[in-house]
Amino acid sequence: MTPSKRTRLLPYSVTMSVYGKEDAEFLEESIKSILNQTHLTNDFVIICDGELSHELYKVLHSAQETHPDIIRVIRLKDHVGTAKAANLAIRLCRNELIGKMDSDDIALPERFEMQVRRMMLYPKLDIIGSYIEEFSSDTGEKIAIRKVPLSSAAVLKYAKMRMPFNNQTILFRRSEALSCGGYCDELLRCEDYDFVVRMLMNGAVGGNIPKVLVRYRVTKDNLKRRRNLRNTKAFIEVRYRMLRSGFSGIFDFIIPCGMQLLLFALPSSLTGVIYKKLMR
Repeated sequence: MTPSKRTRLLPYSVTMSVYGKEDAEFLEESIKSILNQTHLTNDFVIICDGELSHELYKVLHSAQETHPDIIRVIRLKDHVGTAKAANLAIRLCRNELIGKMDSDDIALPERFEMQVRRMMLYPKLDIIGSYIEEFSSDTGEKIAIRKVPLSSAAVLKYAKMRMPFNNQTILFRRSEALSCGGYCDELLRCEDYDFVVRMLMNGAVGGNIPKVLVRYRVTKDNLKRRRNLRNTKAFIEVRYRMLRSGFSGIFDFIIPCGMQLLLFALPSSLTGVIYKKLMR
């Protein structure tokens, strides 16, 4: 039976990492979107990955002061990177269900209610994501909807070549994340893709909700990060790990890596068009 409106929903934790160069206004908007959920978290873990600006600390202090029973701000003296910060957050979470949130995106009010209800309706689910709406950071206008496969079988098939979830939308089981070893500390990029693939290889069941539950902020730097050398090397490394493990085949490796190398080699004036047409 579908959990009714009167059914007591399971509690969940939310994790977020914040870095020194982030925008305080975007962070404030992102935190507010978590605190405005129709099913409110009782455990919001925010990792300060290294020293932050005065403006960022001010936003965090204000949020924690307003919701001291919900928000825990963990300050790290040194910058440790996405994977290590994420692993620390997972270990600190008090609930079995953990939702990931990026510090510059916006969660729609019904996001976690819908995801928790879906997990309760299908107890075998271990990871649940959703569609996202990309929007311009400058104008706020909608750019596109990024869709992902829905069923567990479709997620597993899609994962052999591409990330089967919109990373900033996932809600997952803490026990499954710990069972697969969490995020790989050795990876500096694409650690999210590696993480969910290892969860799937470990027997986790994934799915997506066919609805936009997060608004993803697109800036001028987004495409630059996708096509730089560091990201390209990490992209290929993760897919090579998948190939060696037997999760994917040779063509699953060659095709996406070829597309990534094309993105890296072509002028930036063309890469935007390729991403929008072929890689979204």
